[in-house]
Amino acid sequence: MMSLKNYIKIKTDNKKDIIYINRFPRIMEEGVLVMKIVGTVKEVREQVKEWKKQGLSVGFVPTMGYLHEGHKSLMDAARKGNDKVVVSIFVNPMQFGPTEDLATYPRDLDHDAALCESAGVDLIFHPEAEEMYEKDFCSFVDMTGLTEGLCGKTRPIHFRGVCTVVNKLFNIVTPDHAYFGQKDGQQLAVIKRMVRDLNMDIEIVGCPIVREEDGLAKSSRNTYLSPEERKAALILSKTVALGKELAKTEKDANKVVEAMKKNIETEPLAKIDYVEAVDALSMVPVEKLEGTCMLAMAVYIGKTRLIDNTLINE
Repeated sequence: MMSLKNYIKIKTDNKKDIIYINRFPRIMEEGVLVMKIVGTVKEVREQVKEWKKQGLSVGFVPTMGYLHEGHKSLMDAARKGNDKVVVSIFVNPMQFGPTEDLATYPRDLDHDAALCESAGVDLIFHPEAEEMYEKDFCSFVDMTGLTEGLCGKTRPIHFRGVCTVVNKLFNIVTPDHAYFGQKDGQQLAVIKRMVRDLNMDIEIVGCPIVREEDGLAKSSRNTYLSPEERKAALILSKTVALGKELAKTEKDANKVVEAMKKNIETEPLAKIDYVEAVDALSMVPVEKLEGTCMLAMAVYIGKTRLIDNTLINE
């Protein structure tokens, strides 16, 4: 893993140096590095402690990398609300099941670093799994209730992995604010509950879903789709829009869900994992669309599992 001690420095004539860390150009302004990429817990803690000694606030965006405009929207929100921004890029093995796509999950650190830099990120934390988990690691953060439905039904270990790694990242970065996307609506609710239940001194900020021009929710897994599957995947956003429109007048959750399922079934390449109406905070299924609810779905397009959702009465 890279270290800030290992770099090539090129002198310039404007009191700035250009340095290269793992091929990434970084600007040194009179000896101060604009953006750092580090791989150890120690480096992150040292930098954040230095910022906090100066009275600076820290925003944090945890990611698994292969970043897109959805991630950038989180960074933009963090940039607006904080003095410093940290982004983690870590494909967390603990949240993948044995038959899931850990080995093939897309990775492109060059691209990710460029996007982070364009968003004004100050620090990227890009650890190896060995840095995050000791060989004899045996401590986990688990949750009941919120994690049992929706994605938790078919991914039974997923949220234990999510809660554990996010808890660790919060302990490492110690941010004032952390930013998560509404596309992973269940994850957002789970993280908010974990922070509340464990009295963490962090504000969780949910940010709107970012979509392609044709409506498909931005996702790193969209890259798995063939051209034909990419076209078929639009059934998710179309069905979300249908559900939101129906919910304006129809308050029977089952009727709305059934209409959504029938719409998805019109696409031959689509296979439903779930379509449900739940309370937006507790993730408990609802019979009536009263209060803030979430219409959520997971659908396979070919072999690729995609998720989408919309909030009702928000």
